[in-house]
Amino acid sequence: MDMIDPTEAPDIQVARQSKIIAALVRRATRQNEVGTTAYSAFQSAIELQAQVAAKTRDLERAATELESVQYDRERTRRNLDEALSAMGDGLALFTGKQLDICNDLFQHLLQDVSDQVVPGLSLTGYFSLLTQSAHVLSLDRKITQADVAAPTLSVVIEMTEDRWYRLNMERTSAGTRILLLTEITSIVRQNRTEKERLIDRQADYLQAVFENMTSGVCTFSSTGRVMMHNLPFRQLLGLPYGAVEKGMSLHSLLAFLTRRGVIEGATILMVEQWQARLLRSGRFRQRVRSVTDRVFDLQANMLPDGGFLVELKDVTLEARATEMLENRVQERTAELTRANARLTEQYDEKARVEEELRFAKERAEAAVSSKTRFLAAASHDLLQPINAAKLLIATLQQNTMGSPHAPLTERLKGAFTSIEQLLHALLDISRLDSIEEDAVTARTLNLGTILQGVYEDQTPLAEQKGAKLVMVPCNHHVRSDPVYLLRSIQNLVVNAIQYTEPGGKVLFGCRRRGDKVELQVWDTGIGIGEEDQSRIFEEFARAGNVPVGSGVGLGLSIVERTCRHLGHRLWMSSELGVGSVFCIEMDRVGDSIGDSEPVKAALSFGDVPLDHIALVVENDADVLFATTQTLQGWGASVLPAASTEEAVNFVRDMGMPPDIMLVDYQLDGADTGLRTIETIRRETGTNVPAIMITADRRESLLRAGKRMDFTVMTKPLQLSRLRPLIEWKVKEHTAGVQPKVGHDTAGQGNTLG
Repeated sequence: MDMIDPTEAPDIQVARQSKIIAALVRRATRQNEVGTTAYSAFQSAIELQAQVAAKTRDLERAATELESVQYDRERTRRNLDEALSAMGDGLALFTGKQLDICNDLFQHLLQDVSDQVVPGLSLTGYFSLLTQSAHVLSLDRKITQADVAAPTLSVVIEMTEDRWYRLNMERTSAGTRILLLTEITSIVRQNRTEKERLIDRQADYLQAVFENMTSGVCTFSSTGRVMMHNLPFRQLLGLPYGAVEKGMSLHSLLAFLTRRGVIEGATILMVEQWQARLLRSGRFRQRVRSVTDRVFDLQANMLPDGGFLVELKDVTLEARATEMLENRVQERTAELTRANARLTEQYDEKARVEEELRFAKERAEAAVSSKTRFLAAASHDLLQPINAAKLLIATLQQNTMGSPHAPLTERLKGAFTSIEQLLHALLDISRLDSIEEDAVTARTLNLGTILQGVYEDQTPLAEQKGAKLVMVPCNHHVRSDPVYLLRSIQNLVVNAIQYTEPGGKVLFGCRRRGDKVELQVWDTGIGIGEEDQSRIFEEFARAGNVPVGSGVGLGLSIVERTCRHLGHRLWMSSELGVGSVFCIEMDRVGDSIGDSEPVKAALSFGDVPLDHIALVVENDADVLFATTQTLQGWGASVLPAASTEEAVNFVRDMGMPPDIMLVDYQLDGADTGLRTIETIRRETGTNVPAIMITADRRESLLRAGKRMDFTVMTKPLQLSRLRPLIEWKVKEHTAGVQPKVGHDTAGQGNTLG
């Protein structure tokens, strides 16, 4: 049984079993012939008979199953044929691209080739019969080999007797192709009827549109004959009913119009030119004047069938209005020409005046620029003697304390203070009026530190005046320029003290207004009249009630310029005999971490001797002498040097680094304080604390201080700030903590100036 494949057809299995039985019989026969005993022959016969009986039963069972399968197959085939015949559409199955089965409609649809539509017909052969059949008039597409191999296909077939079919082909997952023929004759006929109805309706619509158009319209065929026209066309030309008929030629129409005097005879000669232009460009437009002085706008357009459409509009009123406008334009042009000649003369005169004004402006700007450059260049030379004088006066004041010369020294100090204030005001205005990019530079500042410095500086002035100076502490941080913000606050506070009577009060501080900080300076002084409040911020402007000899009127001008450059809002309010309030509004920023206040931290050391070695580098002999005398008066040991080389020699001779360096920025030649600081630190191998004392106020120098770790103080010096700063920097260096410089400490250094 293992030699028989149960998956093979039953007739094949029966044939193989017969061969096996015959082989067994032959084997049994041979065994009988060579058997040695009768018993073995008998035993072989019994076994053979049993095997033959078993095989016979298997053959009978296989034959029965084969008859049942054949019966089921025939019944299924008959059911499929009945189902296909009952379908309203033609259906065919192509297995392996050959026709397997189809219904009668599919087979007999093409009667002239129906005898060839039989099982075994290839798919390509069927499409070939379809295109060759006399009953097929056309296909909506050409069938190619790619279409035959495609998984889907859809073709519309036009057949005789106005019949229409759609052929759809689909491929199954097993590779079988199904062809379905569906009759769509009723759908095609319905669509055709609807299309004809729409065309007829469209013609009615078109005729209605023609009749309701305000312009005259007439269409001509490709041979130049009238096809359709509307009533306005006849009315515009003044033609009677029936004068324009369908089929009338264009030349006949033009001749009729000429006879009636509607158009001139020359117009007929132009028609051929118009037609040539129309054929060349597809459209044509011309304005035509009739013999009755009526003006028509004639426009022609080519139609898809070779004909053309003519549109006629009466533009007589428009033409007359245009002529009137053209006449008015000509008249107006003549007037404008005359006016233009007069304006040209005036323009030439104005240009001459503007040229003179330009020259005058350039001379004025050159003068201002020269003044600015002079003040900027001379600031160092101007501040050097004042700085030396202040140091010498401070030493003189300390030496004459308690002597008869003390009042004289005090007056001398006051005179130099006035000179210093006036010079600062002139330099500030000059710098604020300059075009330098770093005239003002905004950065984050602790407003409380600046207010505290102003309070400490101006308290003696308030006490001398007999007024009470009150500061409201704050700790807000703002974006502003440290130098000019300090100047502005000082000017406001000094003005308030100056114009407040003895016994009065001056109050300043700040208020937080959302993301803004508002600095306010109040006083109970003489006040400012309304007529003076609008000009109080101008240069040299002074109120009418200000006593003679109380200033030149530059302080508020500096405040106004500073606020304008920095984008701060500035305003004031005042009442005569009551007092004034000045306000500066600035942007508030987040509190900076690590802000230091070296001045406050060092105040406690001011009463003890300054027991330090100070290296002073200054190329001005007077300033060097005055600085040396001042530091020695405080108890310091001073090494005075005029250059970097001399300072290095002092350090080498001493064999140790100094405790503090005080250097000027601008030395002789190419030598600078930056070079001095760098050289001394490299020579000693120590980051020696350094303070640069200079009249240079450029932002680049402050950035250098931040980068090289030194503090900047501006000339003339305020000695009340210099000594605490020296003590603080030496103390921080001795403790092994590098002092903060640059952004914060450099700002403090500027405040000290």
